[in-house]
Amino acid sequence: MDCKISEPVVGPRSEDYLPASVSTAVKVVIVGGFGVGKTTLVGSVSEIRPLTTEETMTQAGVGVDDIAGVERKTETTVAMDFGRISLSDELVLYLFGTPGQQRFWFLWNGLFEGALGAVVLIDSRRLDDSFDVIGRLEERGLPFVVAINAFPDAPSYPMSELRAAMDLPDDVPMVDCDARNRASSRDALLTLMRYLYTLTTTTPEQPR
Repeated sequence: MDCKISEPVVGPRSEDYLPASVSTAVKVVIVGGFGVGKTTLVGSVSEIRPLTTEETMTQAGVGVDDIAGVERKTETTVAMDFGRISLSDELVLYLFGTPGQQRFWFLWNGLFEGALGAVVLIDSRRLDDSFDVIGRLEERGLPFVVAINAFPDAPSYPMSELRAAMDLPDDVPMVDCDARNRASSRDALLTLMRYLYTLTTTTPEQPR
């Protein structure tokens, strides 16, 4: 009699299951220019195995993708990153990281659908890359906070100077962030959630 060995059943890990206590789920997008650390942030903070869509950069991108300042980068996100973090027993955030190269920005509209807010990750060495990103969020009316990612060779500027350079309204929160560090990345997300809460509790001024 032939004896067949069954293949092991592969399924979700125990830590991938959503706790039964969760009552609120919020979609958040992590946006920014090319190479600012979006994939790193999602990977460092996610409590589940993050989904990434990184592909090796090839000659096809030469002359198309602006890699000034990130010449050593060899991979790029071509669709999205995805992760999950529980901020409490009841509240979970679903994180969607956007592709940074402008030729993939057409995917942003789909990723923004249903999102309550965004974290804009900034590289202070390449502030110009943030202008179009912030502009798109403002056009959609999507609330956001700005996180200045810590790169070893990045110059240090006062927050007031960075705010002025990006022409940010005074009420938009700005924080320092190390995307490699789970606690620091979590703090950036908490800053966003606090900001969203203030927007829901602030009473708009009545016209006179």
